[in-house]
Amino acid sequence: MEQADPSSQRSLQPAPLEPLGGPGAVVEASVSEETAGAGREGSGVDMMTENTFWLKKIEISVSEAEKRTGRNAVNMQETYTAYLIETRSVEHTDGQSVLTDSLWRRYSEFELLRNYLLVYYPHVVVPPLPEKRAEFVWHKLSADNMDPDFVERRRIGLENFLLRVASHPILCRDKIFYLFLTQEGNWKETVNETGFQLKADSRLKALNATFRVKNPDKRFTELKHYSDELQSVISHLLRVRARVADRLYGVYKVHGNYGRVFSEWSAIEKEMGDGLQSAGHHMDVYASSIDDILEDEEHYADQLKEYLFYAEALRAVCRKHELMQYDLETAAQDLASKKQQCEELATGTVRTFSLKGMTTKLFGQETAEQREARIKVLEEQINEGEQQLKSKNLEGREFVKNAWADIERFKEQKNQDLKEALISYAIMQISMCKKGIQVWTNAKECFSKM
Repeated sequence: MEQADPSSQRSLQPAPLEPLGGPGAVVEASVSEETAGAGREGSGVDMMTENTFWLKKIEISVSEAEKRTGRNAVNMQETYTAYLIETRSVEHTDGQSVLTDSLWRRYSEFELLRNYLLVYYPHVVVPPLPEKRAEFVWHKLSADNMDPDFVERRRIGLENFLLRVASHPILCRDKIFYLFLTQEGNWKETVNETGFQLKADSRLKALNATFRVKNPDKRFTELKHYSDELQSVISHLLRVRARVADRLYGVYKVHGNYGRVFSEWSAIEKEMGDGLQSAGHHMDVYASSIDDILEDEEHYADQLKEYLFYAEALRAVCRKHELMQYDLETAAQDLASKKQQCEELATGTVRTFSLKGMTTKLFGQETAEQREARIKVLEEQINEGEQQLKSKNLEGREFVKNAWADIERFKEQKNQDLKEALISYAIMQISMCKKGIQVWTNAKECFSKM
């Protein structure tokens, strides 16, 4: 049977890791220098220098998984899985290796790294993590997140996540990612010191922006719909695959009955006994092969699951754009309101109902000095608002340019990956059918010799 080696995902070569701001720290033409250093603001740890970090190229692998027991944040005992990350430099400086290291990380630390990347690189389609608990599995495969088979598949998925980040032209240069690979102690504290949690947008704010944006960007609206449809299609495909796997498992195992019957039959036959016995052996081998086949098939399913989770990463970029658009529209509306107030004060004409206008009518007009003071305050607020609006406009245009560049990069990657995964899956199915034909061909020959 032809099948893809689970470790083949390691063939993804990470992009050269170089210091931000140092020689060679140039991202693709479509991505601005300002965006490449998105994580620098406020943290002070994302700026790389030649002295602290000069990494040409590395190999990354998650080579082992180990079950451990320890205490959690509330001092309760828990069982968890730790993963061994190994990094090795493939280029040398002055005859010495730039980086050779290994350390253990929990799944929760991978989650922390990804959450940090989502906050500091909102325009990037951040690679997803493998599932924490198994979904879309055939009935013989355990959904227990401590099951050895599932842990092994998740180990491969975590390695793929690191390779995706390392091969990204922007994410690979982030210092927090570098420390994730090299600094075992106090890494969480370093991440928390960046203050990324304070920069994270609340779900309520994101939901509010979704419904209140007046002029959404058509491209991002279409992308959001596409991500929803992609997730729906892949979910349906995985469910179909799980149902087919269940039925296929039953068909293969029933062939074991052929083997048992032929063996029993051979015991009462003299001339036909050897042929029946041989045919029964072929059927037994065929029946037992399905376990390995379907476990191998799970690796192809995991490749589809990666893009199931990528759909949410696309929506995260869309939500960030909606938030920026909502802030821009709110700032524009606030500026327009202040300009109107200033005009009304200057001309003495009130165009719209306001509590201030009603109070003035009830208690008398303001003095000229009071009005001039208010106009001056409003003019200062208007100038400040215009600068803020201009800044938000520039920020929005920069975000759209950089986000769309990364989305195009993602689309190219997605098309290639899914094409290869589906072709490999088809080859595996063809190989499996050929083995079935061969089994019955062998059985036919056995029957012919009787």
